[in-house]
Amino acid sequence: MSRDDFAPAANPFSARHIRPGAIAYRFPPGESGKAIVDRLRQAGWRGQVIGPHGSGKSTLLAAILPLIERAGMAVLLVELHDGERMLPIRLDRTHVAPPAVVVVDGYEQLSLWSRIRLTWYCRRKGLGLLVTTHRPLGLPILLRTQVDTGVASQIVGELLGIEAGLVDKVEVSRRLERHGGNLREVLFDLYDWYEDHRRSEGRNQEGDTRANNSLCE
Repeated sequence: MSRDDFAPAANPFSARHIRPGAIAYRFPPGESGKAIVDRLRQAGWRGQVIGPHGSGKSTLLAAILPLIERAGMAVLLVELHDGERMLPIRLDRTHVAPPAVVVVDGYEQLSLWSRIRLTWYCRRKGLGLLVTTHRPLGLPILLRTQVDTGVASQIVGELLGIEAGLVDKVEVSRRLERHGGNLREVLFDLYDWYEDHRRSEGRNQEGDTRANNSLCE
C-alpha cells in the first residue's frame, strides 16, 4: 500500500477543475459554437455575449476562440479583473493586425471613454471586436448566457464523479437561487462544503478505527 492510498482526495471544486476551459460550455438547444462564430462573422466580426456573473461567458469564450482562429482570424484576448476601468495593455503596441479579433472579457467594467476609444481603434484598424458584458452595450448580441438548475446539477455531478450522490438537484437549486444564478459562486460554496465534508469523514473514520482498536484489546 502506497502513501497515496492515505492521501486526502483532491477537492473537485478547486480552481483547476472549474476554471474557464476546464468545464465544457453547455450550449442551449439549437445552439453551437459554430453557429455563434457564423453570426459573429456575419456581423463583421463584432459582437457581444451578454449574461450575469457566473453564467458561463468566460467558459463560452474558451469554447469559441479556437473556432474563431480556425476561421482564419488571429485573436487577442484581454481579461479584465474587478475594478479595471482601462485596458491593461496598449493596443497600438501589440502589433495586432487584420484579420484579427480583439476579445475583451468583462467589457462593461471599462469606462465609457475607454469603450469609445477601443471601438474607434478597432474600426480604424479594421479589427473585429468581441466582448462579454452584463447588459447590451451597442454591439450585435450573439448569445445571452444563463444557468438553470438542470445544467448546474449536471456540472456538479460531473465534478463529483463517483461521489455525485452527495449533492442532489434540490441542494444545487437552493444554492443557485441563493446566488442569483451565479454558478461560479455555487461552485465556490461547494468547495468549502467539500472541505468540511472531508474533514467530517476523516473524524468519523478516526473514531471507527479507535473503536475497532478498543474491541481488539
